[in-house]
Amino acid sequence: MTLSRHALSPHTFIIIGLLLGSGGALAETDSANDSRQVYSGQAPTWLRAVGKLDVPGSIYSEGRRSHLREDCSATLVSKLPGRPANTIVTAWHCLANYNDLSKPITFTLLPGGPDAQVREAYRLSDGGGMHADWAILRLYQPISAATATTLTIDPGRADPARAISMAGYSKDPGVGNYGNRLSFDPACLITEQVAKASTSNCLAHKGASGGAVVQLSTNGLPRLSGVISQGDGLGVSTYVPVAAFRNAIRRHLH
Repeated sequence: MTLSRHALSPHTFIIIGLLLGSGGALAETDSANDSRQVYSGQAPTWLRAVGKLDVPGSIYSEGRRSHLREDCSATLVSKLPGRPANTIVTAWHCLANYNDLSKPITFTLLPGGPDAQVREAYRLSDGGGMHADWAILRLYQPISAATATTLTIDPGRADPARAISMAGYSKDPGVGNYGNRLSFDPACLITEQVAKASTSNCLAHKGASGGAVVQLSTNGLPRLSGVISQGDGLGVSTYVPVAAFRNAIRRHLH
């Protein structure tokens, strides 16, 4: 397969400054060049593992506390396909302002549809900062294999010679419909890999933070290869490879 996506300079990732969570500015996308697609019944089934994450939070500044909500994405993962799942993976910065345990974190698969699955979640482990922008959460109630799809973890690292896909609930007014539609960039390229981060030319907006980066194995099995971290909304995005926190995931998967 010949990919039509243009390669980007490997140095562009150092100037990315807009978080894809609800706190960053929204960059406009040229709709004519928007390579994303909207989830539908004809889309890859692994997309059903990607859900919306609603995180209540607050910031204390100048003697006052301001309340806010982070709208992010997260992915349901399991050790083996076909099993009930109770573990999701997202980005650390989505939880950075979560400081009131009395207010639940909510994970929703297929929101707004007849098959929607809503679960409350709590934090198990995280990277502790933007230098390690990943987090693992546990659902209070598992989701059965009959009602949801899960992704297994890539045992290696994504191959830059092959395409990846990136999926989440982007909040742009176009394809993402203000975060009301699951959108995905089906065939984009890795442009740089370093120890704890990778850069791609996938397209994603704020709200997609914590969403899935997927690469098919050589036998066509979709695997979670990374977690969306940050980008510019115009075709430069970074993600945390699961290789950077695979041991943490394995400790929590049953």
